[in-house]
Formats: sequence, structure tokens, C-alpha cells
Amino acid sequence: MGQNLKDLFKNQPKDKSIKMSEGHEARFLDKLDKALPQEKKSSHFGFLNIAASVIVLLGLSYGAVQYFNQPVAPITPTEVVTTQKLKTMGDISPDLKKVEDYYLASINLKLSKVKLTPENKDLVDGYIARLKELNAEYNNLTVELNENGPNTETLDALIDNLKFRLNLVTQLKDKLKGFNSHSFEEVSI
Repeated sequence: MGQNLKDLFKNQPKDKSIKMSEGHEARFLDKLDKALPQEKKSSHFGFLNIAASVIVLLGLSYGAVQYFNQPVAPITPTEVVTTQKLKTMGDISPDLKKVEDYYLASINLKLSKVKLTPENKDLVDGYIARLKELNAEYNNLTVELNENGPNTETLDALIDNLKFRLNLVTQLKDKLKGFNSHSFEEVSI
């Protein structure tokens, strides 16, 4: 039934005298073009495509020139700032943390109870300025603690600073009590 095509062509006599009729190839191509016509692309948008491509390339070139011709700021060395947290007394020992927390809480509590009036403003401002100085000294001692490590002198100085600030706030509170009672006595006379 089915024959192998290779065998069929091998067994068929080769007739070299068979020639195709003249113009056969041209007629075949004409029939092929009629059966499968090729659509020609319209060339009326070709010019617009080329123009758009040129405009895009010019725009990109101009943008690149502007970007790369910007003056470069000279690089200056900057100081490296570390955000390493300073160790406080509380970081060294839980007992020292209790002492520090006690003094700071007492100072803040007493300061929160101070009533500022126009009559006592100068007195309070003087004490607040002194407290700020002591707080700055406390911060310096904390930096020293971090640089030199914990030692008795620095820890004693930190505790003394806290004690002195608490005593200063206590003195302020006592002076304000005396100031207020003295002002009431003058009013009643």
C-alpha cells in the first residue's frame, strides 16, 4: 500500500530530456501573487516615524548633556558622628540605677510643684540657670565615665551632682514658701 517516497524516486527513471515550458516560473509566481497577495505598508507615516525618532534622540541627548554637565560639589571630609548611646550610672549597676532614678524623680517632682508667678520669676530663673549648669556638668561627667570607664571618683561626682541638684531644688522650694508667706504678711498689714 504505502510506498516509501525515497524508494519511489530512486526507482523512477531519470529523464533529463524533460524541460519546463518557457515562462513557467513567471506564470507560477503570478499565480502565487494572486493567491497570496503581499500587502504593502503605507509609506505616508514613515516620515512621521523617522521624525519622532529623531526628536526623541535629540531630547535624550540634551537631557544627558544637562545631567552630566552639572557642576560637581567638591567632596569635603565630614566628621563622623556616632550615635552610640552613652552609658549612665544605671547601665553599670542596678543599685546605681536605683540611686540615679530616685534623685532624678525627686528633682523632677519638686520642680513640677514650683508655681511660677511674676513676683518670683527672677528667683526661679536664677535657680533654673544654676540647675542647667549642674546638668551640663552631669553630662560631662557621664562622658568622662564612658571614656575612662567606671571608677569611684567619677561615680561619686555623679552622685554628688544629683544630691546638689536635689538640695538646690529644695532650697528653691523653701525660699518660695518664705517668699509667699512674707508677701502675704506685707499685704495683711
